Amino acid sequence: MRLDYPASIKIIRLPCTGKVDVIHLLRAFQKGADGVYVVGCLEGNCHYNEGNFRARERVEHVRMLLEEIGLEGDRVRMYNLSSGEGPTFAAYAKEMTDNIRSLGPNPLKASAKV
Repeated sequence: MRLDYPASIKIIRLPCTGKVDVIHLLRAFQKGADGVYVVGCLEGNCHYNEGNFRARERVEHVRMLLEEIGLEGDRVRMYNLSSGEGPTFAAYAKEMTDNIRSLGPNPLKASAKV
C-alpha cells in the first residue's frame, strides 16, 4: 500500500519510541526542523512494556522546554497507532504538516548552520 503523505516528512525508524530521548527531539529543532512528531504503539500495547509512555513523557517535557525558550510547544506532538493503521499515519502526517505551516518556520532555522 502506498501512502500519500507530505514529502517534507522525514521518517526515522526505531525499535521502540521509548528510545526517543529529549536530546534527540531538541537537536532536531536546533538543526532547523520546523516540527517533530513521534508515532508509537497504542498505549498499553507496547512490545517493550512502557516505551510509549516514556516517549509521551519526553514529548511533553520538550513541549514545556520549547515554551520556556519562546517557541510554540505545539511544534512537537505524540501520536499512538497500531502498525495496521497506515491511512491514519498519513492523516496525522498531513495534520502535523498543516499545524506547522500555520505556526511558520522554526525561528532557530536561521542560526542552524550545523
